[in-house]
Amino acid sequence: MTWEEYKKQLPQYTDEDLKFIESGFELASLSHQGQKRASGEEYIIHPIEVSLKTAEIGLDAKAVTAALLHDTVEDTSTDLKTVKKKFGDEVTFLVNALTKVNVIHLQSDEKTVESARKMFLAISRDIRVVIIKLLDRLHNMQTISALPERDRKRISLETLEIYAPLADRLGMGELKAKLEDLAFQYAYPEEYEYIQKELKEKMSQREKYLEKIIPIVEKELIKEKIKIIDIHSRTKHYYSLWKKLLRYNMDWNLITDLIAIRIIVGSIESCYATLGVIHKLWRPLPGRIKDYIALPKQNGYQSLHTTVFCVESNITEFQIRTPEMHNKAECGIAAHWAWEMEGKPVSGTKLQSSKFHWVKQLREWHSAFDKNTSSDKSFLESLKIDFFKDRVFILTPKGDVVDLPAGATPIDFAYNIHSEIGDHMAGAKVNNRIAPFDHQLVSGDIVEIITQKNKKPNTEWLNVAKTSLAKGHIRSALKKEGHLFGLFPGKEKIEQKTEIIVIARDRVGLLKDISEVFSSNHINIQDFSVEKDANYPRVHIIFKPKHKEQLSKIKTRLKTVKGVEEVGSRQTVIK
Repeated sequence: MTWEEYKKQLPQYTDEDLKFIESGFELASLSHQGQKRASGEEYIIHPIEVSLKTAEIGLDAKAVTAALLHDTVEDTSTDLKTVKKKFGDEVTFLVNALTKVNVIHLQSDEKTVESARKMFLAISRDIRVVIIKLLDRLHNMQTISALPERDRKRISLETLEIYAPLADRLGMGELKAKLEDLAFQYAYPEEYEYIQKELKEKMSQREKYLEKIIPIVEKELIKEKIKIIDIHSRTKHYYSLWKKLLRYNMDWNLITDLIAIRIIVGSIESCYATLGVIHKLWRPLPGRIKDYIALPKQNGYQSLHTTVFCVESNITEFQIRTPEMHNKAECGIAAHWAWEMEGKPVSGTKLQSSKFHWVKQLREWHSAFDKNTSSDKSFLESLKIDFFKDRVFILTPKGDVVDLPAGATPIDFAYNIHSEIGDHMAGAKVNNRIAPFDHQLVSGDIVEIITQKNKKPNTEWLNVAKTSLAKGHIRSALKKEGHLFGLFPGKEKIEQKTEIIVIARDRVGLLKDISEVFSSNHINIQDFSVEKDANYPRVHIIFKPKHKEQLSKIKTRLKTVKGVEEVGSRQTVIK
């Protein structure tokens, strides 16, 4: 692509901006000259595509230039001194940060964990680094078919585990969905094919049904003098649909939002008026009205959702929002790209701290993580568990705020305050009343921890704690007392028979629920035994998996069974 062809796709930039970007275009083209991608195409096509995606969502000229140069320092002879001389400190910082995060992989060795840490420190300083990296990953996923199968699988799992959740946390819903669906087909090919086939059969019927509904809604809104900016249907994305089916034991009849009708109107007042029209037409399902306008999601998402018994009593979901809300839902933080660097606004409006407070807290968490964990190997797992869920804000008796993931318990609160408080926790008061250890905290709770010197953690705490910080301290304490048992290591190659070991909190119905995971997947269990261990029995299941993906799917499903703490596997031989 020539500069003239490239420039035509950047109509929103000034002549001064274009001159700056052109210098980046020339250096990138020169640096990558002669390089080829795995697909055989010229390497320069990749940074060009990433930069165009960066421009498309409205980032500034320096971000577009950094996107053009994001692979030069790592993959060519161009160094940071050259970048700094030509483009200054800001672009140099962006390119340097992008170079560091390019080596992140799921393998939790020391080098990659350090790179992941630098990536998330970069978030708190300049969100453009993360947005460009997400767009870089998107283009890589769009061209991943040229890579060997092993690399496709690894990169796709990384995308599902790290990059898509990060896009979601930034409120970039459309980007998250694209990343997930692109990764889904390579990470879980059989499941992807199943979803694709089933949807093809169900979609045509559903689309015909919606063709009847939309005109009815339009007519009523016009009658009420509500101006419609757009009304259309949206189909649930493949990966989110698969995850929902897993939660509902693969029952398609329980999926009520396979296709939803999205109505975009001019104002917040019109949103609520539209909701009233929908409810006047059809009876809503109890408990299925969600007001994300008055109470936005933490990532900034706003919309009204309602599910109704529609024409012919078909259950149908409606989403109602303004154009601004729709833009934010699709693009998230990039819709009004803005941030704070060292407390000073940079190039744009100030980031709304109430919505994206979590970004600033990452730097504080980083130093706390160093003090409270003995090994960096758990970093990526900690990241996934603690920072891609909604948060709750809990108060100490003195009024200090403690930020925890949704579902956190008094045990998590105690260990967040100090490991000694957690290790000697004897009880907890929530809002001045004694509460059980497994009580789920909600924002605004005032929590007081009661300690006793002779109290120590027990294995049941592992099932109660939600944060990796708390679990890490509990495991350390249990190991010292000799109470913690390990799992058999899994092996990549599958022999004829495999043994799965499930460690779970004992309860009525546990074995039945574990067995149903296998029966629902039409798998014959060849041997089944249970080792009793106080409150944590160890269940051994022997079966013949057809392929590695099936084993992975079974292990994933088992982890969702209530009370299951750990799942391991090993090759085995039955005499």
